[in-house]
Amino acid sequence: MTTRKEAIGLLSSISVSALRSGSRAANAFAASTVRFAAALRQNSGPRLAPGTPMSPERLALIASFKARSDGISGKFEARVHHGDWAMPYRLFRPVTKAKLPLVVYLHGSGGLGNDNEKQMGLGNIFGTRVWAMPENQKKFPCYVVAPQTDRGWVRYGAPAPGDSIAQLVPGLGEGAALVFELIDSLRKEFAIDERRIYITGQSMGGAGVWHLTAQRPKFFAAAVPCCAGVTAEPAASSVATPMWSFHGSSDTTVPVQLSRDR
Repeated sequence: MTTRKEAIGLLSSISVSALRSGSRAANAFAASTVRFAAALRQNSGPRLAPGTPMSPERLALIASFKARSDGISGKFEARVHHGDWAMPYRLFRPVTKAKLPLVVYLHGSGGLGNDNEKQMGLGNIFGTRVWAMPENQKKFPCYVVAPQTDRGWVRYGAPAPGDSIAQLVPGLGEGAALVFELIDSLRKEFAIDERRIYITGQSMGGAGVWHLTAQRPKFFAAAVPCCAGVTAEPAASSVATPMWSFHGSSDTTVPVQLSRDR
């Protein structure tokens, strides 16, 4: 099966001069385009579960995950990182002394606060629990950290005149700055592979993923934003980080067009 990388190579192998040289090059380019499109269809990622977003089939999968992952959150240790302000966080530690990857999960707006609990609940249960489930730890053992912010992940400025909503502005956000501090602290305390630090998050946390990868290019080994909100930085600022973005067209909170337009 052709990989996405190989499919892209099919197009990049056709030089501009060759395209201008005659019909043979044009035919070769057309054939490559067809093969490229076919390869993308073959490698479009995991198939969606049957049914509509709120169908019994989809709801059954959610209920099954919740049941199978019940109790996982209790395996996360409650801690606090002290920087310019106190950032609560939960840490899952694998049962091993080997040098392992670290997965950083950024919560959505429902997790805002300082109780060190909400970032593990609501829509965040999937992103926090999945990495720590026994079957996944058996295949891919890793540390998992879920920090909590009460002021967002991106940087905000004063509202525009006549408005009451804070504006997104360029620069490192307060929450993001403490996440980097927290990662550095964990790297010193535990056997974390510095080449395999990953970041993921949903909604507001998805925006945080784009923000942190834009602020520190090549710091993360890879990133997975889900239904990410708006950021001040263009997606091109994160081009140095391998990225797999998820967003559904049925999202009624964060328009999917935000991800499509990045």
